[in-house]
Amino acid sequence: MGSRGLVPDSYLLPSAIKACAALKALKPGRQVHAFASVNGFGSDSVLMSSLVHMYLKCNRIEDAQKLFDGMCDRDVIVWSAMIAGYSRLGIVDRAKELFNEMRNAGVEPNLVSWNGMIAGFGNAGLYDEAVMLFREMISDGFLPDGSTVSCVLPGIGNMKDVLMGEQVHGYVIKQGLESDNFVLSALLDMYGRCGCASEMSRVFDEIDQTEIGSLNAYLTGLSRNGLVDTALEVFKKFKAREMELNVVTWTSIISSCSQNGKDMEALELFRDMQADGVEPNAVTIPSLIPACANISRLTHGKAIHCFSLRNGFFDDVYVSSALIGMYAKCGRIQLSRHCFDIMPSRNLVSWNAIMNGYAMHGKARETIEMFHMMLQKGQKPDSTTFTCVLHACTQNGLTEEGWHYFNNMSKEHNVKPKMEHYACMVTLLSRVGKLEEAYSIIKEMPFEPDACVWGALLSSCRVYNNLSLGEIAAEKLFVLEPDNPGNYILLSNIYASKGMWDEENRIRDMMKSKGLKKNPGYSWIEIGQRVHTLLSGDKSHPQMKEILEKSEKLSIEIKKSGYLPMTKSVLQDVEEQDKEQILCGHSEKLAVVLGLINTSPGQPLQVIKNLRICDDCHAVIKIISRLEGREIFVRDTNRFHHFKDGVCSCGDFW
Repeated sequence: MGSRGLVPDSYLLPSAIKACAALKALKPGRQVHAFASVNGFGSDSVLMSSLVHMYLKCNRIEDAQKLFDGMCDRDVIVWSAMIAGYSRLGIVDRAKELFNEMRNAGVEPNLVSWNGMIAGFGNAGLYDEAVMLFREMISDGFLPDGSTVSCVLPGIGNMKDVLMGEQVHGYVIKQGLESDNFVLSALLDMYGRCGCASEMSRVFDEIDQTEIGSLNAYLTGLSRNGLVDTALEVFKKFKAREMELNVVTWTSIISSCSQNGKDMEALELFRDMQADGVEPNAVTIPSLIPACANISRLTHGKAIHCFSLRNGFFDDVYVSSALIGMYAKCGRIQLSRHCFDIMPSRNLVSWNAIMNGYAMHGKARETIEMFHMMLQKGQKPDSTTFTCVLHACTQNGLTEEGWHYFNNMSKEHNVKPKMEHYACMVTLLSRVGKLEEAYSIIKEMPFEPDACVWGALLSSCRVYNNLSLGEIAAEKLFVLEPDNPGNYILLSNIYASKGMWDEENRIRDMMKSKGLKKNPGYSWIEIGQRVHTLLSGDKSHPQMKEILEKSEKLSIEIKKSGYLPMTKSVLQDVEEQDKEQILCGHSEKLAVVLGLINTSPGQPLQVIKNLRICDDCHAVIKIISRLEGREIFVRDTNRFHHFKDGVCSCGDFW
């Protein structure tokens, strides 16, 4: 237009400014602003109002404030925009100050003013402020509309204030807002966050015509409440109806499966998503990656890493942080560090991910180094950071360092110790045999100890055969977790180790009366594109004959090296020969041997076990790693064990 000699006027310029705002194009916006000022449009209130909106959209609130201060004629729209701008940034006092200034200037707020503040405070995580404003709005005689309700409900959900949520729901019904799709989605989200799955389902079932936003909110709510099977049923039902499912729908159901133990289903859904022509985004990938980590599907994890690189997702801080965690859980901590080092930018999630990876592998020195590097970079730690550091100390028995970080987290970093930090300290002290000191911490805790804390003490009482404290911890756990068979097994093992078979039988009878059974030992190993599951004592695997033959050959070689089976690990009243036979059938041994049979010499093996690795298996796998010249990674419920050349990374402390 300018090249043709046509000069824009005050009617056209606001449209150009609006385009800059929509694109968040600050540089062209400034150029239009300069053009307006040079050509004498600086006093046009409509144009100035457009510029204020543009600067706010571009997150330049200081520039918006300067313009706003110079305006002679300020209507309710520009006042509301400024108030919403400060609200969105969480600058509560300034937003309220402007709100009062507006009223003092004789400009009455409208629904847009109230909604802007409520939405802004909610987006900034100031849920209390948002709900308080909502109440104030009603008391001032303003009737909330659908926009108000959909803005305040997320705050109510995050506060888990179900009573307030039900009152707002009642208001929605009275005002006939049930047909508003945004309101319905917000109601579903609120009930989901409040843990009210039945109320959420009732709202969903009463919808006349389900819209994609409501379906997505419902699937997310079901996932949040652990109802993954219901979520899958609902998803399949609407897919069968040929409803056009979007990337949010697919991401919700993939995340639901990944978070609730259905890892294979999550991977299959990802394939189906692409087959249906729906492009995954930077939110889908971090939702999927944990599924690969949970079952140590390194091949799939690497494929998703490549997919992220091809599609430009790796630079997303949450995608790269998820990859850091995935490689760590798959035993490849060096690749975790590589991902961390090449990240273009990092946030607290990234630092916590790499520290958690190092802690999981028992690398306390590296964890502590990363902690201090994080502080040097100006990143403030949170409670998760200290959980990682303390966990690393527990893996290496670093009691002095553990006490140092536990005491300093509140003194130096203003992070108040939570239950998990006390659990780490109890675990740290218990594992080095300081059981009485650990018990003292439990008694002095500022809140009631949970099952994790008592479980840490009981587990170490089993290691050190401390009957008196073991009985105290077990009695607490029988109340907190009456249906957890592991607690009964640990106490019965303490009795068995002391030859107190009557007491051991009494605990076993308690389990039988409650219908509880010992969790069987499972191990998983990925060979090629397939994950094999081995069960302790089970002989149903199709290659069991080959496994037993190879095991027998290995047993001869292992015994030649001077090793004798650690039958004390079998806490059953049976003959010594039978104990040795039981040890041979442990699932992690079977998985390692299966890997040796089906992979090339020198290829690393990775095994996951659902229980803690036993002393005998740990010792045997060390020897196998030397005899077979293999690196063997075993991830149990406690940590990672990296066996190489007859040595384990844990230094025999686990």
